[in-house]
Amino acid sequence: MNKKYGGFTRRGPDNLTEELAVALSMKASYEFKALFEIIHENLRARNAASGGEEMLRLRAYDKLQNLVGQGIVKKTGKKYQGVASAMVNLTAQLKTLRAETTKRLTASQAAA
Repeated sequence: MNKKYGGFTRRGPDNLTEELAVALSMKASYEFKALFEIIHENLRARNAASGGEEMLRLRAYDKLQNLVGQGIVKKTGKKYQGVASAMVNLTAQLKTLRAETTKRLTASQAAA
């Protein structure tokens, strides 16, 4: 059963956000095009890149802007860099969400 939070359904972990967090946890700063290439390659390696490249690019840009708005990512000119302390918190939240989802799926499969 999904719980509602603020009008959105709570779903499983978001692969795109996880890849953004991994890439931006590095000390380097990236322009969006280079950042997207890294994310897209990682998602393809995980067989998690679906919906077409252009749609994925739009979703990645939207999520990146949300992270900037939350103060998790710093934008300087056209370059993006993760804020170290905020990235640690985001990564921990994503790991917790991944564990909860895995636990929930395992429990529902055992019940079936």
